[in-house]
Amino acid sequence: MKSHEIRSRFIEFFKNRPGAEHAVLPSASLVTSDEKGITNSTLFNTAGMQPLVPFLLGETHPEGTRLASVQKCVRTVDIDDIGDNTHATFFEMLGNWSLGDYWKKESIEWSYEFLTNKEHGLGLDPRRLYVTVFEGDENAPRDEVAYDIWKDIFAREGVVGERIYFMGAKSNWWSAGDNGPCGPDTEMFYDLVGNIEEMSEGMSKDAYIEADAEQRVVEVWNNVFMEYLKRDGAIVGKLPQRNVDTGAGLERLTMTMQGKRSIFETDLFTDLMKLAAELTSDEKSQRIIADHMRTATFMIADGVVPSNTDRGYILRRLLRRAIFHTTAKHLSSEHVSELVESIARTYHDSYPELTAKQGIIKQVIDDEAAKFKKTLADGLKQFEKISTGGGISSKDAFVLFSTYGFPIEMTVELARVHNIAIDRAGFDAEFAEHQTLSRAGSEQKFKGGLADSNDPKVLQYHTATHLLHQALHDVLGDHVEQKGSNITPERLRFDFAHPTKMTDEEKKRVEDIVNEKIAAALPMQHVTLSKAEAEKTGARHLFNEKYGDEVSIYFIGNTLDAAYSKEFCGGPHVKNTSELGRFKIQKEEAVSAGVRRIKAILE
Repeated sequence: MKSHEIRSRFIEFFKNRPGAEHAVLPSASLVTSDEKGITNSTLFNTAGMQPLVPFLLGETHPEGTRLASVQKCVRTVDIDDIGDNTHATFFEMLGNWSLGDYWKKESIEWSYEFLTNKEHGLGLDPRRLYVTVFEGDENAPRDEVAYDIWKDIFAREGVVGERIYFMGAKSNWWSAGDNGPCGPDTEMFYDLVGNIEEMSEGMSKDAYIEADAEQRVVEVWNNVFMEYLKRDGAIVGKLPQRNVDTGAGLERLTMTMQGKRSIFETDLFTDLMKLAAELTSDEKSQRIIADHMRTATFMIADGVVPSNTDRGYILRRLLRRAIFHTTAKHLSSEHVSELVESIARTYHDSYPELTAKQGIIKQVIDDEAAKFKKTLADGLKQFEKISTGGGISSKDAFVLFSTYGFPIEMTVELARVHNIAIDRAGFDAEFAEHQTLSRAGSEQKFKGGLADSNDPKVLQYHTATHLLHQALHDVLGDHVEQKGSNITPERLRFDFAHPTKMTDEEKKRVEDIVNEKIAAALPMQHVTLSKAEAEKTGARHLFNEKYGDEVSIYFIGNTLDAAYSKEFCGGPHVKNTSELGRFKIQKEEAVSAGVRRIKAILE
């Protein structure tokens, strides 16, 4: 069964559940948006439940109490495991949720049905399924309910042998971090080998654990029963409603369905691995290249650009690690094009934006490869120089990072090859301080906003900034993301994500669009909506900004639906674009890697 069919079967199974239809949600961006500050401040969505945390905590979801989605996710905590059979930095999580609706019995029964039903599910052999349930601790009791449900299912299906294992919180308790909803879970595993004689006699707990360690058994599903709330790492009580959060990684399901022993042998990676094989003969390096390039492509499509902080650093780290694993220690423009085009083809039906944004994705990766090529030779010389003393200090490691563009993981890998020690803890401390200073600098740089909201010229520039923002999207593409702005009575300054210098033609097109909208004498209007309703309008907003339950939208046009520009904004603005005068770009320049700045005036 192809990966796209697994996706579609999952969606159809829950969308058309008789008497319990699920609303299907589109995937949220990889980039997190935690306006309410409920969960840990993560850089990317790491699980399907993450965009739904407010609703798991009791907020009413506009689509109802039964939901399903295929969510794009990124996790880099297991980056050292990339290259084995099952780990990936980017993955798709199939998930269905009950927000105070159905509970354990329906959830477990439906999961089992989807996994084993041949007609509208995956048709897996139930004799090769094993499950774990929570054994209980000081936070929650032993999950006898889930155990009894599974016991009845296996008895009904005539599946013999020991199938159900009680496990501790390390295995069977799930949360997104130290804060937020959490609870015990039941996990489903599939025996990839399928030794019927052994299974008919049952498998002991020790044998089960040993088999899992050998990757004979792969996890295919996880049902979390979320009824507890965690604060600062401790369980503080129960949620206002009982929720079900299920998850199944598409990559592992595809591996299981296609009878493979590695996700890199599935149709999700087939073409990509062929291209990686042209870049290195080492199989693990091929897998690292394929994984990291796939993740980078999705990140860039969602607006991330390489930098030395936060999301940009993770992207840079993945790209440079992929490049470092090539034999040539470089990616040519031709190889970049082939890799990006392969990924876009594989995901064209599910994520057509990859195809639409191929040009900008290639450009970002090309630029990063060129920068790394310039610094790599000098960096390797510096590494040889500092490693002669038998160890690498935290200061030396940070110099390799900040001056030569070496992600710490690359320095660690080199140190391992040369069998020398490295002060990783010291580097982490220096890097954390660097991150803090960088964020403080950015906040200081952008916090000016409106210099004086009582000045009519400032209001004109504020409205012109909204027009400029939309015009940049029209000309450069939807990867454009606001990175900051500053408005005074004399000019506007707007910072945005874009990997290359704008051409004179692009600047002229932006100017023309803004002046056309000024000449059209469009009204600037304002509406206040609930946050959920505001997001549905498509109004532009900052991913990391914390918004309240109600959001103010300023839009330029006769109606909100047909508006040329609409943004989450607190105002104030002019009443009509005819008040602005003529818009002119004075300067377009680089601010940092992947961030450009426009300075403009109204004449």
